[in-house]
Amino acid sequence: MNISGIIAKELELRPEICDRVIRLIDEGNTIPFIARYRKEMTGGMSDEVLRSFFDRLTSLRNLEERRSTILASIEEQGKLTEKLRKDLENAMTLTALEDLYRPYKQKRRTRAMIAKEQGLEPLALYLRRKDAGDPLTEAGKYIDHGKNIPDAQTALQGACDIIAEEISDNAEIRTWIRERTRKEGKLTSEQSRTAKAEEKKTADRDTVKAPVNKKAVERAEVYENYYAFSEPVSGIPGHRVLAINRGERERILTVHVEATTDEIKKVLVSKTLTGNKMTADWLRLAAEDAYDRLIAPSIENELRSELTEAAEDGAIRVFASNLEQLLMQAPIRGKVVLGWDPAFRTGCKLAVVDATGRVLDTTVIYPTAPQNKVAEAKKILYSLCTKYHVDLISLGNGTASRESEKVIADFLKEEKLPVQYAIVNEAGASVYSASPLATEEFPGYDVGLRSAASIARRLQDPLSELVKIDPKSIGVGQYQHDMNQKKLGAALDAVVEDSVNRVGVDVNTASASLLSYVAGIGKVLAKNIVAYREDNGSFRSRRDLLKVPKLGKKAFEQCAGFLRIPDGKEFLDRTAVHPESYDAAKKLLTVLGITEADLAKGGVKLGKPDINKLEKETGLGAYTLGDILSELEKPGRDPRSDVPPPILRSDVMEIYDLREGMELTGTVRNIVDFGAFVDIGVHQDGLVHLSQLADRYVKHPLEVVHVGDVVHVRVLEVDEKKHRISLSMKGLQATDP
Repeated sequence: MNISGIIAKELELRPEICDRVIRLIDEGNTIPFIARYRKEMTGGMSDEVLRSFFDRLTSLRNLEERRSTILASIEEQGKLTEKLRKDLENAMTLTALEDLYRPYKQKRRTRAMIAKEQGLEPLALYLRRKDAGDPLTEAGKYIDHGKNIPDAQTALQGACDIIAEEISDNAEIRTWIRERTRKEGKLTSEQSRTAKAEEKKTADRDTVKAPVNKKAVERAEVYENYYAFSEPVSGIPGHRVLAINRGERERILTVHVEATTDEIKKVLVSKTLTGNKMTADWLRLAAEDAYDRLIAPSIENELRSELTEAAEDGAIRVFASNLEQLLMQAPIRGKVVLGWDPAFRTGCKLAVVDATGRVLDTTVIYPTAPQNKVAEAKKILYSLCTKYHVDLISLGNGTASRESEKVIADFLKEEKLPVQYAIVNEAGASVYSASPLATEEFPGYDVGLRSAASIARRLQDPLSELVKIDPKSIGVGQYQHDMNQKKLGAALDAVVEDSVNRVGVDVNTASASLLSYVAGIGKVLAKNIVAYREDNGSFRSRRDLLKVPKLGKKAFEQCAGFLRIPDGKEFLDRTAVHPESYDAAKKLLTVLGITEADLAKGGVKLGKPDINKLEKETGLGAYTLGDILSELEKPGRDPRSDVPPPILRSDVMEIYDLREGMELTGTVRNIVDFGAFVDIGVHQDGLVHLSQLADRYVKHPLEVVHVGDVVHVRVLEVDEKKHRISLSMKGLQATDP
């Protein structure tokens, strides 16, 4: 198999570029490094395309490994014909390979195996002869009580079992049935017997006024739409597949793939019959049994797995896109922030952090039920805000957030302080606050105060804080607990890695968590870097990284360009220019007549330099040259500066303040297949359904919006009882950054 050629065709790349990328990957280079510093070799492929390339390369290599295993197994059995070898070598999917391998695969003991052990294979061959006579007469020859064949009927049934398995093992037949079911089949679901029984119990309890299992009732209500559900396999959206799968796991739904069974059986029987009327009934029985007992259940499982995998892949893509936008939100620098972790009974935890994220003070207040000590809480708030000159309050959106926001808004109105607040997604904050990492970072604080500090830092620098949390706990996906966790974890880790390396990391201030995502570093080297920094003081040069234990030349090559030293001896150390290009970059400065003093002022305006001329004079490739020129114009530029900052508020609205037709500005908090959830400042995110995202047809929300986008919306409908808000973006546009 020409793996490079296949990928080149699928991703529409030149074959020589594919060969180079494969070589770079096999040499142990990381995706961020290849994407940023080997553009001449890749033709400027983005990290996203390179990830797709890597995944496909891995998939094709796994396919080749499986092909080799299958070939060796069949050859060992002495059954590998030239035709079979050719068919196996031409198989381009794992399913096609497994179909061909099926007749030679070791199976658990089957009815056909038992029949063969009883010596009934010749009878099976007889039934498939065009000139066969009376089957019962022939079967009578195989009666053998010692072999559990008491009569001719039993012998014929055994022969049919052998024929049924042969039909089932036929790769062409399975492929045809699979394709037909994929095109014409329907995924159906109905209320399970267990759910019906629970529903009946609930009804009986209602009659006698007994306690009701509320959780069971709520769960059942979630799946009501799927009690009589049917949708074509070929077109069912992924989010419905995952919802149905969950309902099945919770034993609320019974799910099937409904095929065009009668038509399939008709064709299958016609392919099996020989034209001999004497054996027709038995062959028909074998063909129908092959489908009902062997093929249909197997194809159903395969298609269900196929649908699930496709749905998971789609959900992972959405989750990954949401996570990327969340990580790449604009930081708010130079501000003192008060983090507020809301709660009821245990009180609201507060933490004030300075502009660098250092914790200045912590406390607990009780303005919410059951204590309702609002006046006391406001006094403490006033004291903290004035003592530390707080600029912003970062309020977590968890339990008691709505009540806390009311206290904050009233406080700001009353005191008229120059303070604003923002609602921050606190998903994962509790996970982080109870982690060993948080214990190490805040040894003297309880989990609530750690969480408050984290919520404050999330507003200051989302990326630096969120990397401390398992990406799956950040809560910007759908059905994340219902999918392949290993695949999800790998995809989300890749997003974090790409985001961290796109922004760059200050090696003298970064936490081990942040450093661990830098290309070529990992957790062990990250800890070694921090330990070296603590023992020897700040790094003064990128070259000093080579003094870190276990950080060798390869790791240095991969990580150096992504690590910044803002006040280092070498000016280029504060930029994304890789040390391997320093000599060429300095030559470029000379050619352009630029000094480091010019760059230290914040960059230079280069206009439109002659790239071809500069290539010849510096020896740099066009891609690398372009990147270096961009760095010279804006040294160490943070790509997040292009992202709109979070919406800062000073007042609060309630859901009952909303009116149909009202236009508001909000922030996209989450995206799912069927729409986008937007925070409009009322504690209940509104849903912009897929059909309301734009004036044109939109296939998926990601075509229009991303997490963190600031958008204009119009209120369509408000359901105060169910706390549901329907919004529209039709005729409106996202605000400018």
